[in-house]
Amino acid sequence: MNIQYYLKCFNERLRIQRYNPATIKNYQSNVGSFLIATSSQLTFYDDIDIMHVEKYFFAKINKEPISASHQRIILVSITKFYDLVLDQKINLKHLYPKHSDHKLPFALSVLEVKKIIEINDNLKHKCIIMVLYSAGLRLSEVVQLKLADIDFKTMTIAIRHPTEKKFRKVMLSEKLAIILKQYYAKFRPVCYLFEGQNKVRFSSRSIQQIVSQSASKSGINKSVSPNILRHSFAIHLLEAGIDLRYIQELLGHADSKTTEIYTVISAVTKTQIKSPLDNI
Repeated sequence: MNIQYYLKCFNERLRIQRYNPATIKNYQSNVGSFLIATSSQLTFYDDIDIMHVEKYFFAKINKEPISASHQRIILVSITKFYDLVLDQKINLKHLYPKHSDHKLPFALSVLEVKKIIEINDNLKHKCIIMVLYSAGLRLSEVVQLKLADIDFKTMTIAIRHPTEKKFRKVMLSEKLAIILKQYYAKFRPVCYLFEGQNKVRFSSRSIQQIVSQSASKSGINKSVSPNILRHSFAIHLLEAGIDLRYIQELLGHADSKTTEIYTVISAVTKTQIKSPLDNI
């Protein structure tokens, strides 16, 4: 039984449906683990039985403490695989966890964010952290930002997702605009906002290291990632009285339930929204 053949087919079908590369990688990894675990029990994957999936999850949950959200992702991956590759509709609803293990995301205080920004003498590193926090951007969104996405006239940043054909605009912080102009003059980026050697796009891994090391240098004894800065942006807006609906739009959440983990507060008009960076 050729597992690689099935995974290749799965990859191609997901790409045709324009799934994000990171999502495809995640789905493939989950399905690959499942196929390896069940390969000794089946001659063809078409012979799947719900019992095989149940046994796989029972063994997996007993072996490692997977979260409820991870369990859901694995189930979605397997369901999608059978739908796209084997043309089978399988019902795995009874295997979904009944209760969510979502917790309010950990966030930094405004003072801690200020320390992480100010500890950086490197102008590029400082800009990267300010961009991440100032509009609550995802790491993947920051690495894809281009010079053309920054509009100093309208004071907005355009966030584009070419593979998913999604687009939104977020505020450009006044403080960030000042620092970005200094950064432009010194580093002269050509295409992407943040570029590495040979003017290629700055890597996600490099940005993760910059954030983590900056937090450590500033004396913050917590594991800080780009996503923590995004959570901090959302929570600081909530604390400032911004309506959850506007925060949902700024974060680019398709489902309001995703944003609701930050809790609901009173309504404020969108025109009043300023980046929390400007309060530092």
